[in-house]
Amino acid sequence: MPKKKNKNIMICVTQQKSCERLIERGALIREGSDVLHVVHVVKESWKYFSEMEESDALDYLYEVSKARQAQLSVIHSDDIEASLSDFAKAHQVTVVIMGESKEDSRQQDMILRLKKKISIDVTFDIVPEMENDD
Repeated sequence: MPKKKNKNIMICVTQQKSCERLIERGALIREGSDVLHVVHVVKESWKYFSEMEESDALDYLYEVSKARQAQLSVIHSDDIEASLSDFAKAHQVTVVIMGESKEDSRQQDMILRLKKKISIDVTFDIVPEMENDD
């Protein structure tokens, strides 16, 4: 019987605390020794730690990732799609988890832009935005 190949799961996040649901999705689909990679790309020109809330959000993201045995990577780059694509290739990613796009324009839709840019065969798992119960 052939050995089952492990999945490498890339979870694309921002520094928003709502990204915990994406990490949870990764933890839910992980089997055995699958690897979870939580990846956040920050544009070089952005002042990432200019406000305390941003560093708090990164600390939160680190703690949530650590609690789910996920590896957190923060990449500084002006080309977000290329950086995510390169990361996926370098880590032999098989599944990409992203949150549902809120963009009205197809040109601004990160999911579509990454699907065009990524050079390896991956499955995209798009997590719908949670509805508010208010």
